[in-house]
Amino acid sequence: MKISFLQDFKTFAMRGNVIDMAVGVIIGGAFGKIVSSIVADVIMPPIGLLVGGVNFTDLKLQLKPAEIVDGVEKAAVTLNYGNFLQVTFDFIIIAFSIFLFIRLLSKLNRKKEEAVPTAPPAPSKEEVLLTEIRDLLKEQNEKK
Repeated sequence: MKISFLQDFKTFAMRGNVIDMAVGVIIGGAFGKIVSSIVADVIMPPIGLLVGGVNFTDLKLQLKPAEIVDGVEKAAVTLNYGNFLQVTFDFIIIAFSIFLFIRLLSKLNRKKEEAVPTAPPAPSKEEVLLTEIRDLLKEQNEKK
């Protein structure tokens, strides 16, 4: 029972699609970090400057203020909508980047398909008949 289960798992794991998917997930994770950095470090500061010097990750709505109970400070309860906006911008830019990349790949594939030469058309009935006549004449000449 164990051996067949392990063999089935090995067959599944070594299938080409699974390995391709794993590579895609790893590259996608790294790509996501790069895009997050571009959004957080390059795109959002100028947008924040245009909006009035606001850092989007600091935007929050305070639901309950911080308080001190028995000498222990309890943190404020906040709704951090700025972080949500930041992640939403990340998602939009990542989705747009992937769209552009896939669009580029599909254009390249289309150009490859167009570049592949097509097979010559099949000979017409007349050409086939003339070829057969030529071959028959060759055979007759060789017999003489």
